[in-house]
Amino acid sequence: MPTGARLARTSDVDDIAAVQVRAWHQAYAGVLPESVLADLDPMHLASAWASGILNPPTTRHRLIVAIDGTSGADTVVGYAAIGPSSDPDCIDNPGTAELLALVVDPDYERQGHGSRLMAAAVEYLRADGSTEANTWVPVLDEPRRAFLLSCGWGPDSAYRDIEAEGRIIREVRLATVLG
Repeated sequence: MPTGARLARTSDVDDIAAVQVRAWHQAYAGVLPESVLADLDPMHLASAWASGILNPPTTRHRLIVAIDGTSGADTVVGYAAIGPSSDPDCIDNPGTAELLALVVDPDYERQGHGSRLMAAAVEYLRADGSTEANTWVPVLDEPRRAFLLSCGWGPDSAYRDIEAEGRIIREVRLATVLG
């Protein structure tokens, strides 16, 4: 079976949710309150992902999955979500897109799946006419920021604070040109 990336199908949503739970528990322990991580419900997440696939917010939203076929079966090992940027300073520029998520199962990290997801996301964004993209990364998520920097993304000086059960989490915005 091949290894690669493709658009997500509704039959993938249970696997996507499982990847999200495992990855968030690893990446965000110490960043998000423990209660937020404990409340991650794979069934609820799978339902939300299915809704997003069946009824995306816009025609430019896409959910892409990374597939590992080395075991003889296609295994969903990561996902990337993309769409138009919703940032107030970008909303008037239809050429600006957003990488909403890029997540790889901790058991499959450093095997090229993140790079394949990034390449597929950029390909879809370019095909939709996007010329720039941005994404938000928690300041404390050094591995994700380092990966994005290695892919040509960089800080654009924007930041935001989000609240999670009384804890303030600072995020920085990274941007790239899709030329």
